[in-house]
Amino acid sequence: MRILVWGAAGAVGSRVAREAVARGHQVTTVGRSSGPLRGDASDPDDVARLSAGHDVVISATRPRAGQEGELVAAAKGLLIGLRDSGVRLILVGGAASLTVPGTEVKLVDSPDFPTELRPIALACNEQYDVVRAAGGLDWTYVSPPALLEPGERTGSYRKGYDHLVTDAVGSSAISMEDFAIAIVDEAERAEHVRQRFTVGY
Repeated sequence: MRILVWGAAGAVGSRVAREAVARGHQVTTVGRSSGPLRGDASDPDDVARLSAGHDVVISATRPRAGQEGELVAAAKGLLIGLRDSGVRLILVGGAASLTVPGTEVKLVDSPDFPTELRPIALACNEQYDVVRAAGGLDWTYVSPPALLEPGERTGSYRKGYDHLVTDAVGSSAISMEDFAIAIVDEAERAEHVRQRFTVGY
């Protein structure tokens, strides 16, 4: 499979690229300012040009603090650039729009949600709204759990859809390594076309 990874210099994107290469896929990485290919995910022309000839595009771009609007701009650029191309899009998003188990409260609206994370959380929610409204291509939106950190590659994870995946003590977490496994699994299996899914232990 030919896979193009945007944001491959980042924490999640780099792990996705390594996981895909380890499985024998042909991986092309794109960065805004580094890497063998350079491009701007918010530019539909860049997206169309660089994605040509690939089977799947995985985007794991993440803006700097204060530039959260770039997340929505990139989603729009990817959706327009890939429209009617036949290339699938897997977009790594945020957890803020997931609901807390046992409630109908979104994570971002929960009482203990960190104030400093609200800008990126709200941008992720807008990003998800943009993706859900898209036509002309097959997309998958992947939400992480509440806690996503570097860690061990266990090869194990559980999936959910619109609720946080939590363990027996209520923790919602996964390592970036296992998150990358779930993303590449989706690239291979296409189990959640035009759907959002999430993962956790």
